[in-house]
Amino acid sequence: MIPHNIPTLGLEEQAAASRVLASAWVAQGTEVEAFENDLCQFLNLPSGQAVAVSSGSAALYLGLWALKGKDKLIGLPVYACSALRNAVGLVEGNCVYLDCAENSPNVDTAAAMAAGIDILIAPSMFGIPVELPTTPKFSVIEDIAQSIGASVSGERIGLRGDLGVCSFYASKLLTTGGQGGAIVSRDKALIDAVRDYRAFDSRIDTNLRFNFQMTDLQAAIGRVQLRRLPEFLEQREKWFAAYSEAGLKLLDDSKPSVQPARYRAVMRCDDPTRVITALASNGVRSIVPIEEKELLDEPMHYPNARALTITTVSLPAYPGMQMADVVRIGRIAHAGSLQ
Repeated sequence: MIPHNIPTLGLEEQAAASRVLASAWVAQGTEVEAFENDLCQFLNLPSGQAVAVSSGSAALYLGLWALKGKDKLIGLPVYACSALRNAVGLVEGNCVYLDCAENSPNVDTAAAMAAGIDILIAPSMFGIPVELPTTPKFSVIEDIAQSIGASVSGERIGLRGDLGVCSFYASKLLTTGGQGGAIVSRDKALIDAVRDYRAFDSRIDTNLRFNFQMTDLQAAIGRVQLRRLPEFLEQREKWFAAYSEAGLKLLDDSKPSVQPARYRAVMRCDDPTRVITALASNGVRSIVPIEEKELLDEPMHYPNARALTITTVSLPAYPGMQMADVVRIGRIAHAGSLQ
């Protein structure tokens, strides 16, 4: 069975992990700091303006905390991971759910402008950069959990809002060994506040903090993965192009100024179950990327999001695949969509 998605890990990651194990220092230390600065360099930020944390969910929570999200109206897409809703709940914010933009998996930011919200969490779903307002009426958390390495007008995304959050979970574009996340920002005061919150131990004041630290073992793996990310993105682009050439209707952004990171190859079709069944019978696992029951609020109120839940299939598209497999999957998916 060809899996829907697996991490791309190899000898370089093994060597990095072994080096940390041999050092006898595996907790947060110099590798975490180096990974943070590597991330800054990747995003064209000054050193010291990224904070590595234990998960993408932790990054979301800390971002909302830094923006003083308690009791605030926080806009978030209904078509998204439940981690967004959970983070809002943890900071005691108030969710304002928003539909997708038309023919897009991303949040309708025009609707967000009219919603009277204080903060917007804006993910770039499936690696397609979300279109953000140029003069927002609210604070913005740009969520690049599925889109690190994507660019708009030649600049990598993640810094178009007040802060950006990353996830390095096992199935993401790069992983720090299974879990991990980061907060990035041009605003040094926000980064300093998050870093202080993370430094929970041996403090003499009474401020509340929590252990959201990444380990040096994770960071060492992450540093290798970040170096390899351009290679990963190039491979994913090839698979996406091959699926397009097979005649599949894929979710995409065709603007010349936009370069997505092909986290998912998501095809539109009339009957996802038929396509998924056809692929499974040929040894290929595919999924509905977000099912109707997974929407964060009642589906009937969000027609664009609901339409995506009943017309999309996510195909395997990770770096470790072979072109022959991609071509075969494209052929099967196309035939399944026509039956």
